[in-house]
Amino acid sequence: MPIRVYNTLTRQKERFVPREPGKVSMYVCGVTPYNHPHIGNARPFLTWDVIRRYFEYQGYAVKHVQNFTDIDDKIINTANKEGRPWYEVANKYIEAFFKAMDDLNIKRAHIYPKVSEHIPEVIAMVKTLVEKGFAYQTDGDVYYSVNQFEGYGKLSGRTLEDMKAGARIDVDERKQHPMDFALWKSAKPGEPAWESPWGQGRPGWHIECSAMAQKYLGNGFDFHGGGSDLIFPHHENEIAQSEACVGEGPFVQYWLHNGFITVNEEKMSKSVGNFFLVKDILEHFEPEVLRFYVLSTHYRSPLDFSDLKLAEAGRALGRLRNMLDAVRGLIRGHVPESCPTALNAAVMGHLEQLDKARHDFCAAMDDDFNTSQALAVLFDLARETNSLINKNNQLPELELCYAMQKTEDVFLELGGVLGFFEKQEKTEGDDQLVESLMQVIIDIRQQARQAKDWTTADLVRDRLQQIGIALEDTPQGPRWMKK
Repeated sequence: MPIRVYNTLTRQKERFVPREPGKVSMYVCGVTPYNHPHIGNARPFLTWDVIRRYFEYQGYAVKHVQNFTDIDDKIINTANKEGRPWYEVANKYIEAFFKAMDDLNIKRAHIYPKVSEHIPEVIAMVKTLVEKGFAYQTDGDVYYSVNQFEGYGKLSGRTLEDMKAGARIDVDERKQHPMDFALWKSAKPGEPAWESPWGQGRPGWHIECSAMAQKYLGNGFDFHGGGSDLIFPHHENEIAQSEACVGEGPFVQYWLHNGFITVNEEKMSKSVGNFFLVKDILEHFEPEVLRFYVLSTHYRSPLDFSDLKLAEAGRALGRLRNMLDAVRGLIRGHVPESCPTALNAAVMGHLEQLDKARHDFCAAMDDDFNTSQALAVLFDLARETNSLINKNNQLPELELCYAMQKTEDVFLELGGVLGFFEKQEKTEGDDQLVESLMQVIIDIRQQARQAKDWTTADLVRDRLQQIGIALEDTPQGPRWMKK
């Protein structure tokens, strides 16, 4: 099936056709590192992590670029307040960002460009825009002239007339149009500055992404993403800058934007004070639970945040983990090297369900990366697997173990696309040690049962129960699993 994505630019789902066969290029707007990342920062990066994983799962070679806006008013203000250089503030919170994203099992982008390291590229692009008549200089500042770009407003669906009518009174009379935006800002006391054809200064916000995207992905690429709040003005301005500079479009084939996060159905905002840092959330919830919570809603839909909903996500994820532990308990030490020659009808039906799960999972992801529906496929498969496990006593041991091994393979395969179950894996040495210790405990209990020492046998079973390990006596002998 073809992958279909919702393109913000065309406001419809479109079939994905890569610019280069077998390759996917993506640029994701990164953070301004002046504080620890919050849940609103994490959502786009979780979204693009899964999009990248799915393309790689489908065999594409992905090039993933994500920037850091390490020159910004917020960083400068924080640095001045704390009495230290701006770059120390930026580097401190870049490290905090990586820590939070690593905790959430988000793959690192292939390239993390910083605006401070790409000043020559920014100056070159601004110079080209001035030369082509799309920008103008005034008192050391350089502004982009929105009137000169015919397609301005096509991403957000706004017109210049509407924007001008709705604009606040602009105190900067040097601008030719209220919506003109800064490409280069003249130096001010206490701010970092670089030499340019227009004097000492620093880049405006929007130009950095155009310059860095062009450097690392060329004059056009497949995907550009970020939160819905970036559609206007940031991404609108990127299109205007990049297409005017190159002289043709499209700058990007597909624009994807994730929905807002709300708190008690109100938009999360630092000004309101209802935002939550990832590091604080992870003091109370496992990283995989937070990841599950975000991905349980389609990326374009609003996501309402609360501790209660995180707890519900933890319980739901726990059901998948418990099923996987039960599967591993059944196959422990009993995996046949090849498929048994004859298979029970129930086992055959289960193997067919595994193939169906793969198909349904990919169908969900092909439909604009619908992680909510993809998770539903995993839950359906978990219920079907639990039903087969409940028939344990009715099935030949080798056939059941073969089915469970295939089930584990599929769960790890599909779960890995969503970034789940990866950190639960143990080293081979750890597995062997746990297996050996459990076998000793089971042998002791079996000896007690044979000696009719029911007190000791029950004590072993109950103590294991207390630490989360269930023993099951089957016709094939005792089996254990984590609850």
